[in-house]
Amino acid sequence: MIERNHHIAPSAHIMLSRLAHSVPLPHLLTVLMTVLMTALMTVALPAQAFASGVYEPLITHPASYVAIFIFALSYIFVLTEEKTSFRKSKPVMIGAALIWALVSFVVHDKGMDTEDLHDAVNETIAEFGSLMLFLLVAMTYISALQERQVFDALRSRMVQSGWNYKRLFWATGVMAFVLSPLADNMTTALVMGAIVMALIKDDAKLVTLFMVNIVNAANAGGAFSPFGDITTLMVWQAGKVEFFDFLVLLLPAIICFVIPAAIMTLWVPNTSPEKMVMNIPIKTGGKRIIVLGLLTIACAITFEQVLELPSFLGMMLGLGVLLSYGYFLQKKAIRREDGFDVFALMDDTEWDTLLFFFGVIFCISGLGYLGYLELLSNSLYGEIGVNAANIFIGAASSLIDNIPLMFAVLSMNPDMSEFEWQLLTLALGTGGSLLSIGSAAGVALMGTARGQYTFIGHLKWFPALVLGYGAAIGAHYLLNG
Repeated sequence: MIERNHHIAPSAHIMLSRLAHSVPLPHLLTVLMTVLMTALMTVALPAQAFASGVYEPLITHPASYVAIFIFALSYIFVLTEEKTSFRKSKPVMIGAALIWALVSFVVHDKGMDTEDLHDAVNETIAEFGSLMLFLLVAMTYISALQERQVFDALRSRMVQSGWNYKRLFWATGVMAFVLSPLADNMTTALVMGAIVMALIKDDAKLVTLFMVNIVNAANAGGAFSPFGDITTLMVWQAGKVEFFDFLVLLLPAIICFVIPAAIMTLWVPNTSPEKMVMNIPIKTGGKRIIVLGLLTIACAITFEQVLELPSFLGMMLGLGVLLSYGYFLQKKAIRREDGFDVFALMDDTEWDTLLFFFGVIFCISGLGYLGYLELLSNSLYGEIGVNAANIFIGAASSLIDNIPLMFAVLSMNPDMSEFEWQLLTLALGTGGSLLSIGSAAGVALMGTARGQYTFIGHLKWFPALVLGYGAAIGAHYLLNG
């Protein structure tokens, strides 16, 4: 018997070794967390539901367990996208359809009314549609600015500045913080990351310092603006926090950025990089598109706050103006390469992200219909308290994408004050900076600086980032509590 176990142990070791080599360590950690959460929801929570008798009709049905398993499996595929090159939108779209098919089966099997089922699907479509149209316009404007070389011109000026590394460290961080509230954090990080890679060649430690600072700055900058992060946008569109009430998070966000940056700058040398010649001009119409983008944001705010209409209508108005301006710019183009086709830019929209968003929303809404989210809300917010739960969820976003986390909380709809919704927004916006895989900005920069900026390199600055995260939350309590 002992000899048999002796042979089993190496086999298990080999299997674990293969898994560790096929799936990077950060993704392996997230996969394990997903499996643990699945086990909790499929065993512990249904048992509690059965004991209370509250959700027994749906949540204890065998098909409900299958729905949870499908969601976990699809999300594991999402987490291993970088290794497998299997786009993250595909598994969650398949999972969403299968989960709702199981929901329908459970409803019919229990002989329940299907009218409520149709209403739930229609409500989810409305939520996704408004967010998708909003993001479509925002992504199109970003693509237009990239095509007109606005970001490239910014990069060329920074490269030619002749500043030393310390000054560049703060300049790239501050610019990431300032740009992120208007552009998404991933685009901001990619622009700043391109500057860093143009200035620093073969110093992995210095590249890591700059990249960690940029990721933290971009995420912190997006936390106080509905346009800076999808989760913040979701809270605003759900009517939990008014547009201008997000501004109270500005100072906590600054603290979240400044404290880790001040610590990391001690390791940045005072030397200067080799000065480079790079002169990239903004193409014709680029500056006008910046103005149109700002006016589009103003339209979205006006529709939401003044006219009490969905903000995506204001964004669509701005898209119509951009399309019209693109027509005249196209007519004025002397050379073919100077042409400007907005519809061609829309072809380059990150459809994988939008479809991933669709899949996540429908997966979670399906699980919510079965009763899992309400049960999870009672267990989480009821047991450890609202504020502690929000801080914990924010920290969890360093391992799990903040979009499904925020949508899950919005679907739970716990009884929270505006201060508490602001706390959740701040925590989810900045918590992703704790690990390199916690935000789109970090994942994008790991691809930009492959082999230099890594998960382990980012992890070394975890204590400084935790200090900034905790200080930001403390500042929110002190200033707004």
